[in-house]
Order: sequence, then C-alpha cells, then structure tokens
Amino acid sequence: MRHSLLVAALVALLPPPACAADAEVEALAGKVDARVLAWRRDIHQHPELGNRELRTAKLVAERLRALGFEDVRTGIASTGVTAVLRGGRPGPRIALRADMDALPVTERSGLPFASKATATFRGEPVGVMHACGHDAHVGILLGVAEALASKKATLPGEILFIFQPAEEGPPDGEEGGAEEMLAQGIFQRFKPTAVFGLHVFSTLNAGQLGWRSGPAMAASDRFNIVVHGRQTHGSRPWGGIDPIVAAADLVGTAQTIVSRRQDISRLPVVLSFGAIKGGIRYNIIPDSVELVGTIRTFDEGMRQSAFADLRNVAENVARAHGASAVVQVPDTKGNPVTVNDPALAARSVPSLRKAVGDANVVEMGLVMGAEDFSFYAREVPGFFFFVGATPRGEDAARAPSNHSPEFFLDEEALKVGTRAMLQLVLDHQRGAGA
Repeated sequence: MRHSLLVAALVALLPPPACAADAEVEALAGKVDARVLAWRRDIHQHPELGNRELRTAKLVAERLRALGFEDVRTGIASTGVTAVLRGGRPGPRIALRADMDALPVTERSGLPFASKATATFRGEPVGVMHACGHDAHVGILLGVAEALASKKATLPGEILFIFQPAEEGPPDGEEGGAEEMLAQGIFQRFKPTAVFGLHVFSTLNAGQLGWRSGPAMAASDRFNIVVHGRQTHGSRPWGGIDPIVAAADLVGTAQTIVSRRQDISRLPVVLSFGAIKGGIRYNIIPDSVELVGTIRTFDEGMRQSAFADLRNVAENVARAHGASAVVQVPDTKGNPVTVNDPALAARSVPSLRKAVGDANVVEMGLVMGAEDFSFYAREVPGFFFFVGATPRGEDAARAPSNHSPEFFLDEEALKVGTRAMLQLVLDHQRGAGA
C-alpha cells in the first residue's frame, strides 16, 4: 500500500499531462506510419524462431545503416542487432529494446499476410507464427529509429537500439535472449541510465496503454519431468508399470501445490503443464512419459517452495505407482520478475498520457506473463509498458490471447506504440518532469 501511495504521489507532483500527443510527435510518427505497417506485415509473413531470426536481423541492420546509425553490430547472442544514435546536443544515455522471435504456433488468423512458415521445434515439425506480437515491436522500434534519426541534430543525448533474439527462450542446448545479449557486453560498450520497452497485449483494446510500477510481470521457470515405467501390451497392464496413469495422477496432485500449499492471498503463483508426451501406439503401454511446464512467481521464497513441492509430488506420486520420476525443476535458467523502477515509472506515465489521453492509460494488476526485459531492468532502471492490441468495441478479456494461433493485432496498435515511445523518449531526453 505504501509503495502504491508513493508512486501516486510522485505522479501527482508532475505537471498535468496534455490529452493528445505533441504536435511534433504526431508529425514525426505520421511520416513513418506507412513504413511501420509495411515492416510489421513483412515480418509477420516471414516469422523466425529464437536464435534463427536471420532475415529479420538483416532487415533491421540494413535499415539502421541506411539511417546513418553508428556502431551497428550484428550477430550478438546469435542474431541480435544493436546500434547507437548520437544526438547533436548533450543529454542522457538510454536504451530501447524490441524482441524479434516468433513462436512454434500454426497461424489461424485468416489474415492475407498470414504466416505459412514451418520449422522444427524440439524434434517435431511445427508452424511458425508471430503469435506474441514481436513483429509489431520490431516495426515500431524501426519507426522510432527513423523518426529520431530525422531530428538527430537537435536530439539530446545518445540512444542504444536493441533488437533482441530469443525472448521466448533459445532452443534447447543454446544460450540466448536478453541475458546473453548482456553477457556479450552490450551494456559494457554502452552503459545507459535507463532502458525502455513495450509489448502489444491482447487484454487491452487498441488505443489503450497499460503500465504498472514496481513488480509488473512474473518470474518464469520451466520444468521437465520424465516418469519411467515398464512397457507392456495394453491388454496386460499388470505385466508392466503404466507411466501414463502415474503421469495423470501427478498432474492432478500437482494442482494442490498452488491451491493448498502456497499463500496466494499474499502473491499469486501459477503452475501449468504445457506438454505431455508418451507412447506411440494405441495398444502399447510405453516405458516413459515426459511432462514439461512452467512456474510463475513474484517472490523468491514462494518460487523455491514451488520447486521443492513439485519435486516431492513428482517423485512420490510416481513411486506410489511403482514407477520412478526424473525431475528437473527448473530445467533451464528462468526469467526474473520484471520490475519497473518507481521513480522512472512516475516520470514516464505523463508521456503515455500525452500520447493517448488520460482515460486511455490503464494502471494494470500483476501480469503472470514473463519477459526477459527483466534482465535489462536489473542492470539499470527500466520501464516496460503495454500497448492494446484488441480492436475497439471487442471484449479484450475474451480476445484470443498472446501465444494463441488466433491472436489478432489491430494495427492501430502500431500507431499508438510508435507515438507513445516517441513521446516517452523525447520527454525523457529533454528532462520533462525531471
């Protein structure tokens, strides 16, 4: 409560915002709107999985070089691209980030530029789709880059543009994403005083912007469980040990970890199974079943407790069935909680209000989705906000969510995101509200 009151007080102390984007921002954005739309549609039609964003990275690097950006670097953390815009006047050093990767999802949007791309993911053929909206993020940030480059002579400060691969996670056995970008030195070569990012979001309508101070998005961890039984004919289950029945019991019992073992009156916790694989024929009980899933938390103690509880459930439920379980919880490095710096948030919210008007800026609750933007925000103060994606008049709570094969982006979000980020950058660089 005290944290919320502090943020409200900080926001209240700032000058009252206007109800529309600055005329300068509108003029700058208006010149790039058509290209932002074209970039987004092109990238949407040609999606690439994490650490494989070769075409997208080439498009980004070529455009940044054409705009005269300095220190354009490629191949960071596999396919990442960074570049620096140095303004003609003194000012802060900041970073702006967009993610480039798509998901192993077969698109069902019905768009004329829908993806028909395919790839292999975890050994299986899959469709590939920008089901999370990263195509929009790339298009918006390229538009912001072009708009700011056009006023380089009068722009205060320096801006690092980050186009990042593998936000959704690198392929098994590979490193990637924000953590690897940092490990390869992007904040050593250019140390910003703040970092900004955005995400299109289905739970907001087009024209709306969402924000939250402090903890905003959950920590995310992945788990892998393999239940080992003994193969037998389906007509003689007593001749083996059935890992499918054990796995089913495990899934059901695991639901009590959140419902009965975590104090969710304090902070939310989510434990979800995303895939179960076992067997190949209708009348053969297999040797093993694999289960993978995710745990989302906002507190380190609750996170570690969930890990321990899941290990306990998996091992002991399997043992009760005469089976055994090999449990990796977590099985990879996860994403930490995404935290918006309270002072930076208070300073940034008036810019969002300028961009879309007070009534269209929404203070959001905790978001159980995760973001590896969190790694940047652990290094320097960060502010990450949401751009509405669901068409006006539709119930955003019922719209196909990010990661759905039917995820639909109202392209008004491109204009809103471009203007919001431009307003935010210009206000910050000029010291508005400082």
